[in-house]
Amino acid sequence: MARRRRISPAGFPLHVIQRGNNRSNCFLSETDFIAYVKWLNVYAKKFNIHIHAWVLMTNHVHLLCTPQEDNRGVSAMMQSIGRMYVRRFNAKYERTGTLWEGRFRSCVVDSEKYLMTVSRYIELNPVRAGLVKHPAKYKWSSYHRNARGVHTSLCTEHPIYTSLGTDPEARQKSYSALFQDELSNKDLGKLITEATIYLECWMSVAKIKQFIAEEESRKAFFSEYK
Repeated sequence: MARRRRISPAGFPLHVIQRGNNRSNCFLSETDFIAYVKWLNVYAKKFNIHIHAWVLMTNHVHLLCTPQEDNRGVSAMMQSIGRMYVRRFNAKYERTGTLWEGRFRSCVVDSEKYLMTVSRYIELNPVRAGLVKHPAKYKWSSYHRNARGVHTSLCTEHPIYTSLGTDPEARQKSYSALFQDELSNKDLGKLITEATIYLECWMSVAKIKQFIAEEESRKAFFSEYK
């Protein structure tokens, strides 16, 4: 039976997760990280995907991105990166077979309120994993661009990020201040659950947009009575 097509409506941010098979390491050296970032940059541009936040861990990848076209870009981007990276990885380490754990996972980020929460969640992965004390100490994430202004052609500002300040320095300062608010893994996980909507493959783009609008309306209604 053919697998159902991924649904990714244009203009809606997605949280994308790609894991190594059996949670095994898929980045073994610095050149592996460099290669993945290079192809992420190439195929994000080719398929018109705006990358807002990202992190490469040793055995998985997180992306916060927005497709600019309905139902096309994200799957094509991830498949293209996967093919190129696995081919290189297998040749370099003299291995065969799969590297990734099936298809990537993705969910729509529900509202403007939570976009920065998801971005922070992604860039705090190395801290939660105990690799570093602060995200600024980890090389392979978008924190350096979003909080410190390090130039990269990979990231595109989301309007919510742009609204953090009137100039780049102000935006970076406001963004880095978000990391001063300490949240437990449990609290942050709860926020991420609230921030996202998991979509069924059978939904059309129109149905997804209707579903998201209804969900946001429902949350707004109940928030008035809290």
